Amino acid sequence: MMSGIRSKNTKPELLVRYGLHALGLRYRIHYHKLYGKPDLVFPRYKTVVFVHGCFWHGHNCHLFKLPSTNTSFWETKIAKNQRNDKKNIDLLLAAGWKVIVVWECVLKRSKMIPSLILHLAEIIKTGSYSNFIELTSAKTTSIEEQSNG
Repeated sequence: MMSGIRSKNTKPELLVRYGLHALGLRYRIHYHKLYGKPDLVFPRYKTVVFVHGCFWHGHNCHLFKLPSTNTSFWETKIAKNQRNDKKNIDLLLAAGWKVIVVWECVLKRSKMIPSLILHLAEIIKTGSYSNFIELTSAKTTSIEEQSNG
């Protein structure tokens, strides 16, 4: 069952990739020499993008629901994914990379996708944000907001 779940080239990831490519941004995908093998790497801007599935990474949104069967297994697995995410982001930040996380839930709203892609391209090109940013269905969150809130 789980062997059929993709970890690369998922629909949300492809939406982001195709949109950014259409806007002229060029990137590497799943670059194995960086921590966490980011989905998109923009060496020119020293920026990486992770496109996270809300279920697999335990996002607190309407798309995440812990399964009612084998709950302890899923709690452990998702908690491990979250620890790995945090570790990889911290290592990338320490190495001087800027990190952007795009959550699946923000890509589920088809009317928002064009404006999201434009916003994402703008923040990649200008670099006018903190070293860490999350794009969620509710808002854009930077690392400063997380530590203050």
